Amino acid sequence: MQKNDDIVLDVNEKPSGIKWIGLSLQHMFSMFGSTVIVPLLVGLSPSIALFASGIGTLLHILITKGKIPAYMGSSFAFITPMIALMKTTGISGVQQGVISVGIVYLLVAMLVWMLGTKWIDKLLPAIVVGPIVIVIGLSLAGSAAQDAMMKNGSYNLMYFLIALATLFLAIFFNMKLKGFLGMIPVLLAIIAGYLISMACGLVNIHAIATAPWFKVPNFQIFGTEKGFHFDFNAILIMAPIAFVTMTEHMGHLMVLGELTHRNFFKDPGLNRTLAGDGMASLVAGILGGPAVTSYGENIGVMAITKVYSVYVIAGAALFAMAFAFVNKLNVLIMQMPLPVIGGISFLLFGTIASSGIKIMIDNHLDMNKKRNLMIVSVILVIGVGNAYLQLGHFQFTGVALATVIGIILNLVLPKENNNSPKAKEIDAIDADTTDTL
Repeated sequence: MQKNDDIVLDVNEKPSGIKWIGLSLQHMFSMFGSTVIVPLLVGLSPSIALFASGIGTLLHILITKGKIPAYMGSSFAFITPMIALMKTTGISGVQQGVISVGIVYLLVAMLVWMLGTKWIDKLLPAIVVGPIVIVIGLSLAGSAAQDAMMKNGSYNLMYFLIALATLFLAIFFNMKLKGFLGMIPVLLAIIAGYLISMACGLVNIHAIATAPWFKVPNFQIFGTEKGFHFDFNAILIMAPIAFVTMTEHMGHLMVLGELTHRNFFKDPGLNRTLAGDGMASLVAGILGGPAVTSYGENIGVMAITKVYSVYVIAGAALFAMAFAFVNKLNVLIMQMPLPVIGGISFLLFGTIASSGIKIMIDNHLDMNKKRNLMIVSVILVIGVGNAYLQLGHFQFTGVALATVIGIILNLVLPKENNNSPKAKEIDAIDADTTDTL
């Protein structure tokens, strides 16, 4: 495949020496906060979650034949049921639930392998894909703003100033730095924001200094717990949510496909990408970690740096696995101030949303058409507003619900009749949209 001028490192290109280390560390720092906060909220081990994210990422890369630069981190979609299970059945129930999620992914992957992927072209044209990608970025905007402004539930001016400083530094580094440093603007901004926070007294230096250098994670190997018993209720609570995260998974594939100018639904195929996700969660459950999914934070980094190398993602996975054992570094990163995360997230999540706008522009979608206007408007408001459908323990989140409703609207709303030459030209483009994704 011919390399595009806007790509610094393509998917199959390998960086060398210090560049590889710096680029991989940038991805590890970007995903670290979200990956460890899930187990902290649930009551699982952050070190195990970190290790599981690394090994899950490597498995995903292997199963997808090294063609998709996706990092697998702890999924937020399963927090509520995992908290409920920890209070009732404990770690055993959580593990069975997470393993069941992986099995559901693998079963659906097998079904896709048998039926093919032609149905994807019909369900996901640009009029649906574009706004969904926008939603994926903007649905995280509230979280970024909260991290940037709020300290213990109250507005904090110092927090917001640190967040803005981190954001502006990331923009400055991205615009002005050249060569290797120009490839790691996010990492440099995170380090700078961390140092500013340290100077403002927001980092517990004593905790870092007194932490032991090395500590082996307390792996909870599935089935070895004393008094283990099969819990079908845990499976019923967790497994259905896998269908929700699958829609988010496909959304991330759309963004990555747009960035890298590839169609990952066809090569390596949705069956392989789903199997990669499934095996990652399966292994995480066996080790005692939370369910995992591809991370928007890392997609944002790639969108900014134009570095899509799968070797860089693999390097980040290896660093994550190693850092799970290096306790002092683990503590140092866990001290990452929220305003630093919020400031960098403004740029990362916004870049993802901008990719959705680019999809719509590149495919010449006519927003003067009522049909297009209705589909885009509904997807954006439901997704960004995070309107969700709650049925017992099963929750259809904003992104997933917006995706499903967008698909339905695209299938049922009739095409508008317009005999003008310009309208016919646009209709022809719309009909051929899926070939350009």
